[in-house]
Order: sequence, then C-alpha cells, then structure tokens
Amino acid sequence: MTKKILRRGIIIVGIILIGGLGGIIADRYVFPYLSSTEIFKKYAFLKKGSEDITIINKTEQVFVKEETSIAKISNQASASVVGIIYYDANNKLAVKYGTGLIVTSDGLIMSYADIPSAANLKYKVIMADGANYEAEVQGRDNYSNLFFLKINVGNLPVVSFGNSDDIKSGEKMIAIGTAPSSFDHEYAAGLISNFNATYNLAGKAVASSEKLEGVFEMDVNVKQDYVGGPVVDYMGQVIGVIGVNAVDNAQKFFILPSNKIAGVVSRAIKKELDLDPILGIYYVSLTKSHTLINNSKDEQGALIFSASGQQGLAIIAGSPAQKAGLQLNDIITKINDQAINTANPLSDLLYRSKKGDTINLTVLRGDQELSISVQL
Repeated sequence: MTKKILRRGIIIVGIILIGGLGGIIADRYVFPYLSSTEIFKKYAFLKKGSEDITIINKTEQVFVKEETSIAKISNQASASVVGIIYYDANNKLAVKYGTGLIVTSDGLIMSYADIPSAANLKYKVIMADGANYEAEVQGRDNYSNLFFLKINVGNLPVVSFGNSDDIKSGEKMIAIGTAPSSFDHEYAAGLISNFNATYNLAGKAVASSEKLEGVFEMDVNVKQDYVGGPVVDYMGQVIGVIGVNAVDNAQKFFILPSNKIAGVVSRAIKKELDLDPILGIYYVSLTKSHTLINNSKDEQGALIFSASGQQGLAIIAGSPAQKAGLQLNDIITKINDQAINTANPLSDLLYRSKKGDTINLTVLRGDQELSISVQL
C-alpha cells in the first residue's frame, strides 16, 4: 500500500513539474508568438500573456583590425627604396639629396627631377641596409622627367609595380622617401584625391606633345624628400612615383602612374632614352567642358593651340609638325588609328613611337578630315 502511494506521489510530482515547465515555455515563447499572428492576436488572454516580455535577438560584433603600421604595409617596396647624394667631386660637398628606386636587380636606379648641372658632379647611392655605392648616369627621359643611374651591384631587391588603372579617387596611399643625411626611410599616408587627366608635365597652361599627361593628385603634404620615391596602396603594391613641378613659382607634387612609368623603364633598360619622339606642338586636350564652353561638337582629340592665337607659339619652328604642315587650331583625333582622348592623350600615344619613326595623324581642319604623315 505504501509503495503504491509513493509511486502515485512521484507520478503526480512529475506531472506537476512537466506541466509547470510547459507552462513556462508557453508563457515565455508560445503565447507571445501566437499573439503576434493574424489568427490569435484578437484573443485578449494571449495578448496579456505577452505583455512585459522582452525578446532579445542575439547579435555578434565582428572587429576587423586594420594594419596600423604603414611601414609594415609598404615593407616590400621599402627594400627597393634608396637614398641618393649628388656631390661635387672636387670639394666633396653635397649639392643635393634625393630618393630613388631599384628597377633592375643588376643595379639600375630610377629617380625623378632634373640632374643638377654642377661641374664634376658625382653620385652615391645608399641602400636600405646602409650599404653605399658610386653610381654613373644612365640617362634622362624627357617625356616623364625620370632619370636613371647605374651601380655595379647584383642580386638587388627590385620594385614591383601594380596596375595604376585600378586606382580610384579616395583610395588610401603611402608615400616613401628618404631623410637627408641620415637616409632613414620616411613615410606619409593619405588619400588619392583624383586623377587629373589633363595635367601635363610641361607645367604650362597648354600641354606639350613631348611631356607626359595625366597624373594622380593627393591630399598628402609631402616634401622634397619624397620626390622620386614610390607610392604604395594598402595592398603593398607600388602604384606610382612622386614627382614635382614648379607652377607659378610654387611646387606642385603629384604621382606619376605606374602604368605610364613601365614604358619609360622598358626604354631605359634597352638604353633607348635618347630615342624619345618629337612632334613639336602645344595643344589642349579636348574634354566635355571645352565642348560646353565653345558650343563645339568635338569632345575628344588634341587642339593645336596658342592663347595669343599665334601659330609660332603653338607649333615649334623647324619641328616635324611644322614640316608636315600642321596648323594652329587643327584638331588631331588619332595617331596611327588610335583615338586620342583623356584616357589616351596625344603625348602618351606619341611616346609609343621613337625618334625617326613615321606616324599617321588624323586631323580635323574646319569641316575637313585630313590624313597627315609625320616623320618624328
């Protein structure tokens, strides 16, 4: 008898526990859910059961840590950055300091700027590890203002260029330079402000057919120490080199895109820097704004131009352009059937040829379209 009572008691307690647990589940989860449905929300007892119940959805926050050291991001490029001393061999005094890049493993060094004209000028290259070597001038490229030195050393770390066509305004960038005297690497970080498609290295209101056109502009306040040094994106790819021009007695810093530099390096390696083509004109790259201002239908091409309207200031005397009969206000639309536009400006297309080559120009002169052959 006692055992039967005990068993019944256990069963009753189990039923109470299971029922209580079920009630809690129903009260906390089932009733609030049912009260939110179209069928059951009209029943007041279900609504009452859902009051004062807060349902918390669990969320997770994922933190992605951005690399905080720009030196680490640009580590691979830094290995190929060198310092340059320009010095007078007679009195052993430095004339200038600069930054350069190793572009071949056998010691070809590239930098940007005019080579100082001091007599008895010598060059010394200081590597990232502190080693230093005497250097000889290999040549200067008129189109890009890049110049090349050569040291007799092998197995050097070489800069690797990325694709500058992939770079967009607003992307992060790192500039690398070398400090004068100590030659420690310097770093500056910022953003690519924009791509200035019509900026020409001639540094004038009009473009020169012999100068590179199209550079990146930046919001980084770099200084002379960085000129000739690389610009690296946050993937560690070299996307260009810092350049500088004097415009209205002020220095303008910019970035030469890596894709434009590649052709110059190739020419330097082949020792063809003295074969830069010469056409001999000053021009304006046509854009949509030119079309709107002048009520013109021409949005692409290169307009041979002089602000004074004088042909002699737009076409250089004795140049291939003059000999071929080009005229003021001619619009050159193609070089060898390649269309001229802001993505492919006249000077860039011209640079694909060499001195002595013959090219064919498609020219608009008034309502006429002409084909003019020019020997560079």
